[in-house]
Amino acid sequence: MGNTPNREHRRQREQPAAADDLPGPMVVLRNARAQLEELTGMSAESVSSFERTDDGWKLDVEVLELERVPDTMSLMASYEVDLDPQGELIGYRRVRRYERGRADTHRSGGR
Repeated sequence: MGNTPNREHRRQREQPAAADDLPGPMVVLRNARAQLEELTGMSAESVSSFERTDDGWKLDVEVLELERVPDTMSLMASYEVDLDPQGELIGYRRVRRYERGRADTHRSGGR
């Protein structure tokens, strides 16, 4: 008796996901922004950094916290976001707040 389709499908589900089954960076970034927006109720404007880790993904997301006029005075925040290997948000924290129009003097690489 050969493998029936049901047995083959069950065997595939029981095997751990291969690296090819994981979402790519663009999918992860889009989904992370949407998940953070849904949880915080604030607009995730951009992803300033991301990296794949042993546990999934780590991103820095720039969020509009308080819109002001002129726009350069709007209050922004950087959130560190942790995702599992499938791109599902598992944690986040605000790491800094700043006015949109201010130069960033706290990060390395600048002079």
